[in-house]
Amino acid sequence: MSHVNVWTPKVMALLRGGNATAALAQIKVAPSVRDLQQLRAAFDAADLAPRLPRVDEAIADQIDAMSAPRLHRSP
Repeated sequence: MSHVNVWTPKVMALLRGGNATAALAQIKVAPSVRDLQQLRAAFDAADLAPRLPRVDEAIADQIDAMSAPRLHRSP
């Protein structure tokens, strides 16, 4: 079954509409690394990085956080 990505266009609509705060909140609760990578590609294609450096950093930080192996703790 194919993964239909509806998250990326919604976050891009927030960014294009000027609501970076809501977009940052969505980036923090991203569904997967794949979705974040698609957002990164769309963000770069739209050339929004110069205008929104905090969003660019948040995407990179969240990709790093979600890509890292999880630390396990005993209960």
